[in-house]
Amino acid sequence: MTTTRPLSNILSGVVGGLIVLVIGAILIATNVIDTGDTKTVVRQVSTTQATGDTSGSAGRTVRQIYEQEGKGVAFITADGVSSDSTSPFGLPQQGTATGSGFVVDKDGYIVTNAHVVEGANRVTVSFSENGESVPAEVKGVDRSTDVAVLKVDPSKFKDVTTIPLGDSSKAQVGDPVIAIGNPFGLSRTVTTGIVSGLQRQIQAPNGFTISNVIQTDAAINPGNSGGPLLDANGRVIGINSQIQTGGGQGSVGIGFAVPINTVKDELSKLKTGASVDRAYLGVQMQRVDSQLAKDLNLPVDHGALIVSVTPNSPAAKAGLRAGRTGTSQGVTAGGDLIVAVDGQDMKNEDSVATAIAAHKPGDKVDITYYRGNDKKTTTVTLDKRPANADTSGSGSGGGGGGGGIIP
Repeated sequence: MTTTRPLSNILSGVVGGLIVLVIGAILIATNVIDTGDTKTVVRQVSTTQATGDTSGSAGRTVRQIYEQEGKGVAFITADGVSSDSTSPFGLPQQGTATGSGFVVDKDGYIVTNAHVVEGANRVTVSFSENGESVPAEVKGVDRSTDVAVLKVDPSKFKDVTTIPLGDSSKAQVGDPVIAIGNPFGLSRTVTTGIVSGLQRQIQAPNGFTISNVIQTDAAINPGNSGGPLLDANGRVIGINSQIQTGGGQGSVGIGFAVPINTVKDELSKLKTGASVDRAYLGVQMQRVDSQLAKDLNLPVDHGALIVSVTPNSPAAKAGLRAGRTGTSQGVTAGGDLIVAVDGQDMKNEDSVATAIAAHKPGDKVDITYYRGNDKKTTTVTLDKRPANADTSGSGSGGGGGGGGIIP
């Protein structure tokens, strides 16, 4: 699991969201960064031929994609963002955030990250160089996936492109990708790279885990938050959301994008302002592999080891237990080891999270697990996910050492 840190710490080299935060101005004055509109290509390739789903096409050039789909990338300014002590992004009490977004239909709906606009008292959007900024309404926010949907009057803009949504499940490691956004306020900047990894996990603003995240080496930086990660045919496969800085002030080639399939599942609700209710189990889990199984003398070498159970959660009510013994590996040992959900084998903690996410609050699921060497099954009635995850480690088990996915 990749740990998300407060955005204010990005400049000290930790992972964080990718909005640019300023006080009283769009950008922090550096006397280095040109604050004007730019169309910088950081890295360019002649064509973007993908190995994944290309729908019969050999791919388009970066220039072609930039000139067409780039017209649908928005520059978002959020005024008056306020701090939420429960948010891992740690936004300041008052200020202005700038980020990115993209148009998803002709009615003027724009998708961005929740952390770009959360807490803002005024949001505006612009598209073209020196273009007019118009007010945007925040229609819906899902902090569990770090996704927000804005609405603008489409008649206010000319020559704005709707960017097609792709299928993130078809992405493969090594596929070429393109990121378009507004890093450090440099509007409509394009960078290129590849899909570096799949099925990563990052922390959402409310402390829950976002699964099936796409890792890329395309250069993305503060200000890219909410912008599209595009495939070789200009289709959105992810929303650029977080980076790992490795001690520097910007990208070191490790960026993370929320998969577009996650967005498509909730887009219709967010457009109407409806809440997205998610099923909740109430555990933190640790991935089990052959080495950990050997170290802890576990009965199998796969599954999800429970390291923390939230009090009064569905898991707690069903009798699932967390570990109580810290180990030199940094894992809380002795917890139940989940190996199946509704009869389907679970490879790891991500599999469990995906299985729970496929259900609705109120659904009953059968959890099969090992307690020591005894294999057991219990029926859990899933609840509605709370506003924020309990990441304090105060649940059963006395700590979340080594904890990962929180479904």
